[in-house]
Amino acid sequence: MEYVKAFIIGGLICIIGQILIDRTKLTPARILVLFVTLGVALTAVGIYEPLVKFAGAGATVPLTGFGYTLAIGTKEAVQQKGLIGALTGCLTAGAGGIAAAVFFGYIASLISKPKNKN
Repeated sequence: MEYVKAFIIGGLICIIGQILIDRTKLTPARILVLFVTLGVALTAVGIYEPLVKFAGAGATVPLTGFGYTLAIGTKEAVQQKGLIGALTGCLTAGAGGIAAAVFFGYIASLISKPKNKN
């Protein structure tokens, strides 16, 4: 059942993103920033944590989940290190995702042949 929950919640998040791409003039980069910021904001007001507990990876894998990870990392670092944790917590928490994105992006750039948009 947890796979079904993850699929439904993750799918709904992706549907929202697709609607934003199709129906607005927002660029994909702005939508990315919007989703990450939304994840942080929803975590700050206590809405995203119950969603993560309900849907698991369906809520943590999309971009809003990255915002959730940054917010949780910052919160924990502030509790442990004080004000300096506000500056370092999000980087520590998100380091694995950032490193994976850079690594796999590099591998993709070696394998693919880019083409100009016409």
